Amino acid sequence: MPVITSPQEFNTDDLYVDLRPVLGSRLYLKCEGFNFAGSIKLKAAAAMVEHAEESGVLGPDSILVESSSGNLGVALSMIAANKGHRFLCVTDSRCNLATRQMMRALGAEVVTVEQPRAGTGLLAARREHVRRLCASDTRYVWLNQYTNAFNRIAHQRTTAPAIARRFPDLDVLFVGAGTTGTLMGCARYFKESGRPVTVVAVDTVGSVTFGGPDLTRVIPGLGAGVRPELLDLAYVDDVVMVPETETVRTCRRLASTGFLFGGSTGTVVAGAERWLATHRPDSGATAVAISPDLGERYLDTLYQDSWVQEVYGDAMTAASDGSDLKPDGSDLNPGGSDLNPVGGRP
Repeated sequence: MPVITSPQEFNTDDLYVDLRPVLGSRLYLKCEGFNFAGSIKLKAAAAMVEHAEESGVLGPDSILVESSSGNLGVALSMIAANKGHRFLCVTDSRCNLATRQMMRALGAEVVTVEQPRAGTGLLAARREHVRRLCASDTRYVWLNQYTNAFNRIAHQRTTAPAIARRFPDLDVLFVGAGTTGTLMGCARYFKESGRPVTVVAVDTVGSVTFGGPDLTRVIPGLGAGVRPELLDLAYVDDVVMVPETETVRTCRRLASTGFLFGGSTGTVVAGAERWLATHRPDSGATAVAISPDLGERYLDTLYQDSWVQEVYGDAMTAASDGSDLKPDGSDLNPGGSDLNPVGGRP
């Protein structure tokens, strides 16, 4: 085991769960939650902070500020505490209580935005709040995970090469789409290396990232009310949209076998299972899905029966019966297609 002096020095980058006993599909889940920040966001946070320090943007009197639904905020809180920086996280009402408590325990200031911005939701409201803070005081330094190239570069340098080393015969990679930093970093790596890997983005129904309508979403992590600036559709082969009811069902299905994962992982696994059943049935394709975090921060939400019933009601019952309904009861994919809106390969 390593001996470390900074929490960001430790990250387990080579742990995979074989999901065949659970799903029946040849799907390996890359677990990114085993570090002191508890999620894959540690990589992007460390890369963005390091670049800001090296470029002189982040100095001793600076105040780091970022908009985050949770995991990046925790990672930045941890790194800021270790490096002696002040940090303010702007989050929203979807952020889990445990996540907000973790950030505060690490010394961060947390501001929770309650009202969405008209037409563009809570994400736009959070970003507008950050802009106002930066305009009010020059000490604020916004890393801006939505446009910061090091959000992508971190995964191009670490996550994707680790997968390539472990699975030289990789056929399909499933990556959740939030800011699309992980997605773009991994997709660029495989496309630019010339390896014939199909990269499938998995997003949540209600997200506008791939052109869908902006609908209510309550599970933090994936999805966006504003199209991510980092996204380049030329690197994405296909897209699967997953309703939140299916996310909950998949998380609980995994938990019933002893694996407690977070909401983003449930979404990615559900999307991967759906895509493989459609495009690679009964094949020997090697597929990997990326799990961003573990499930402890979701105990009061998607693992709490009363919360699930209050939020989803009859739609959750329908999903458990195997239907493909969104929380509002409409078809999962209007037009009946899971394909990338710009035309991906199957």
